[in-house]
Amino acid sequence: MDVDDIDTIAVLGAGNMGHGIAEVAAIAGYDVHLRDIKEEFVQNGYDQIEWSLGKLAENDQLGEDEADAALDRVTTYVDFEEAVADVDFVVEAVPEKMEIKQDVYTELEEYAPEDAVFATNTSSLSITDLSEVTERPERFCGMHFFNPPVRMQLVEVISGEYTDDEVLDLTEALAEDFGKTPVRVRKDSPGFVVNRILVPLLNEAAWLVHDDEATIAEVDSTTKYDIGLPMGAFELADQVGIDVSHDVLDYMESVLGEAYEPCPLLVEKVEAEALGKKTGAGFYDYGEDGEGADVPTDQIREDVADRLTAVMANEVAKLVGGDVADPAEIDEAVMLGAGYPEGPAKMADSAGIAHLHETLTDAHEASSHPRYEPADTLAEMAEAGETFHGSGDEEEAGDGHDFDAVSVSVDGNVGHVELDRPHRMNTISGELLDDLSAAIDVLGDDEDVRAILLTGAGDQAFSAGADVTSMAGNADPIDAVELSRKGQQTFGKLEAADEPVLAAIDGYCLGGGMELATCADMRLATERSELGQPEHDLGLLPGWGGTQRLKHIVGEGRAKEIIFTADRFEPETMADYGFVNEVVENDEFEDRAWELARDLAAGPPIAMKYTKRAMLAGRDDTDAGLEVEAQSFGQLMNTQDLMEGVSAFSADRDPDFQGE
Repeated sequence: MDVDDIDTIAVLGAGNMGHGIAEVAAIAGYDVHLRDIKEEFVQNGYDQIEWSLGKLAENDQLGEDEADAALDRVTTYVDFEEAVADVDFVVEAVPEKMEIKQDVYTELEEYAPEDAVFATNTSSLSITDLSEVTERPERFCGMHFFNPPVRMQLVEVISGEYTDDEVLDLTEALAEDFGKTPVRVRKDSPGFVVNRILVPLLNEAAWLVHDDEATIAEVDSTTKYDIGLPMGAFELADQVGIDVSHDVLDYMESVLGEAYEPCPLLVEKVEAEALGKKTGAGFYDYGEDGEGADVPTDQIREDVADRLTAVMANEVAKLVGGDVADPAEIDEAVMLGAGYPEGPAKMADSAGIAHLHETLTDAHEASSHPRYEPADTLAEMAEAGETFHGSGDEEEAGDGHDFDAVSVSVDGNVGHVELDRPHRMNTISGELLDDLSAAIDVLGDDEDVRAILLTGAGDQAFSAGADVTSMAGNADPIDAVELSRKGQQTFGKLEAADEPVLAAIDGYCLGGGMELATCADMRLATERSELGQPEHDLGLLPGWGGTQRLKHIVGEGRAKEIIFTADRFEPETMADYGFVNEVVENDEFEDRAWELARDLAAGPPIAMKYTKRAMLAGRDDTDAGLEVEAQSFGQLMNTQDLMEGVSAFSADRDPDFQGE
């Protein structure tokens, strides 16, 4: 079966995950049968889909006609046989209890077509055990979406012991058709990839507090503002539900052993029904007088960071050594599924494998708890001086650079730089600044590149600004000054590039992201985009050139309006202000961006270079600009491009400039 052969998808379970998966499938153009055990349950799921589609249309992330068509493709059922009798693919999303899921598959096997594929949305239960209930274990796999499915990019595609590779290929293709990023989990291992990293990390955080080695404030301050995770460990536990993490650990312990024993602190919270936000209290108080998760920025501890990073590295080593996934897949999954600024394998490499191995060894000698026993793979790497990502891993062919936060390619005469942190809405980190600087150099050295197209990965943001979460713990004013200068210089390199630069904006273009777009020569934006400089709302100012460059494009009065109000502006308004050159419909964005970039690349490269230099030189000194203009004019008179331009004009044809 090919993905083109799938027309109808059944989603079993209309709860938060079920109705979200159904919505994603319907938006992608599939007919969806949404089924639950009671009419009220399935109707509530349908209502949630209708509400969500309405919000997507309201925010211009989906056309109203598209939203209506997606809703029309969803049909609700209570009768099991009717729901699955003529479907091609089934996604089960019922409660996370083995016996409930097994009962569902027993009934599903009775009514579903023989060639239908079964996929479970379980977050940790054994794919193999579930598949054995059916008569088609080879056509059974895991398809784990993340909450909320409409927004989260990752789908873990998990193999059971019997799963055919063709079924995994099909499921990955279906996830891609849904607009998601699939990561293959090659072996049925508890927790798969993302939960295998997240849950032991939370458990270790709890052990640190339980054993009086650290406070909740110190752990969360460290995880959020030093390691740079989106939330503190305990803050995340409260958000997800402490019982969820506890249950995953309980299951992992039953399969993998005592290394995954739930910390007594977690057990106490579950027994007291203090499960986090959903019950009003967990590790933090969310009641009427509670302050919620107020994580301090100044209680970072290096030893806590080492311990938590070492535990993550050990889990990565177990996954790699067990051939569950490779380091690049693990990093991608955790960044997309958990919003980590960089993957745990890369974090481990940066911290030093030998150092983390020593950290685990010392902890194991002190406590004898099996959770600290280093994995064989980690021990071997430490002894050999190896890293998860070898020195040549993922190196761009021919350029000698290893890009992580951006992707760089050349298509014809257009160099394409894509900000590649969709899990963080392409926010700008120190690493991204380094990669962007190197990418500008690489494209500048490529004689084939005559224009640069700058975009953001994903469909939510060009760039939502600076990665404030990972930078907020940097309280040293001297370091902050250097960070500002680093951004100014990197963006300045883009502004001064010899090639014309087009920033193609789709989604959020805020703060540092707008400062980056300001350095382009032209800006294209979709109708759904939002632009602005919200730094004043944070008590900051635009620190990467925004106070200086923006006024040259929109005028000083408009620049002050944009910065002082900290408002978000529609692209049409920014076009009126002169910042955006062209506003396009959402579905025309990619084609128009490349069309315009190729038009710029077809221009005379020498004349383009000199024109940019003259305009930049004359920004604050008209006489200097005029002198550069005059000198450039003289040099252009002796180029082959001029002769080609004159010949093409005389022959009424398009010129073919060679940059000579």
